[in-house]
Amino acid sequence: MSDSNQEKQDKKHATLNPGDRVPDEPQTIEEKSEQVAVEYTDVTLEHNVVPTYFVVEDEEGEKEALHHVKDAEEISDVIRQARTDENGDRKWW
Repeated sequence: MSDSNQEKQDKKHATLNPGDRVPDEPQTIEEKSEQVAVEYTDVTLEHNVVPTYFVVEDEEGEKEALHHVKDAEEISDVIRQARTDENGDRKWW
């Protein structure tokens, strides 16, 4: 494939936000926690930042960086767990 065709292919498969892409090279949790997927100002002029990775801690105290796109389902599971009490009943605040 020629260089210009490769560039077209790369652009065709590019994501809207650079932070949506999962890097090929390994990164530490600290490096992942500092990455920003997108920053924007909403209609109320409030500045918002969407992190590329959400760092969560499991029951054993191990930290894991969950990618906001690739691991969205697991992030939802973590949120659901955070909304239950010690009996496993869902809490709504």
